[in-house]
Parts: sequence; C-alpha cells; structure tokens
Amino acid sequence: MSDGQRTNANCPCGTGDPYGECCGRYHQGLPAPSAEQLMRSRYSAYVVGAIGYLQATTLPAQQQALDLQSMKEWSANSTWLGLEVEQSHVLGGQPEHALVSFTARWHDGAGEHAQHERSAFVQHDGRWYFIDPTIPLKAGRNDPCPCGSGQKYKKCCATYF
Repeated sequence: MSDGQRTNANCPCGTGDPYGECCGRYHQGLPAPSAEQLMRSRYSAYVVGAIGYLQATTLPAQQQALDLQSMKEWSANSTWLGLEVEQSHVLGGQPEHALVSFTARWHDGAGEHAQHERSAFVQHDGRWYFIDPTIPLKAGRNDPCPCGSGQKYKKCCATYF
C-alpha cells in the first residue's frame, strides 16, 4: 500500500477514521493526547511497521533494552486482524498514569492469536509513554523514578512493574 493509499484508508486502530487523520499523525510526530490514543497508535505502528515510533513511545529509560529486530520481524510477519479497547482509565496523580485494557488479534505462521493485555502508561513533559513490564528498570525503591517525574520510584511507577 502506498503512503497516499494508507493515509486515506481506515486506521488500523479501529476508530473508523482515515489513518492520516488518526494514528498517522502521531506516527509523524504529533504527541498522542491520551494513553488510549497512544496505545491505539502503537497497535497501528505494528500494522504499518513503524518500529521507530514504538521505540520512541516506550518509557525512555527502557528504550535501549527493546529488541527492535524482533519487533520488526513480528510486525512484518503478521497479518494484523484488529484491536478492541475494552477500558481506558486515567489514574491521575503527578505525573499522570493510566491503564488501558485491550485485545489485539493477528495471524502468523503459527495460526491466529489474540492477546489480552492491561498496559500502563505515564505522561511526562506533555507526552504519554508505554511502561513495558517486560523490561526491568534499574531503580531502587528510593531512587528517582526513571520516568523523569522527580519523585521516588516507589511513589511513582514502581507499582506498574
């Protein structure tokens, strides 16, 4: 699919909006306005192969630990079947945290799959970031939180790991 065709096609995130008016604008650099929209745009990034976007929207302290090659292969070798957002809940606080529950479906060489997940997000400097629970942070309970909030890790993001 050409970039022009992709821009006018329905966004893979399931909103029904054209990709260019939905997740495409976030993939081009506009910050996602909510944790739910960030999660939707991350699903769409897998669909369109925007692995750099997936890295950039992961908590900065975790970005270097991502296996970008595996992410690229999963993106390219899967047929993405859809996304259903079940719940999005902003938890508030400083910094603001949110949880988004969703099911992503795809097909690959091993068959059809559905992954149900409840993902955590944190907002810092006007941008939402995905907190990857599979990548441990090197922070003690009383260390500054790796999200950059200036708070102690135990009072900020520790509960999401």
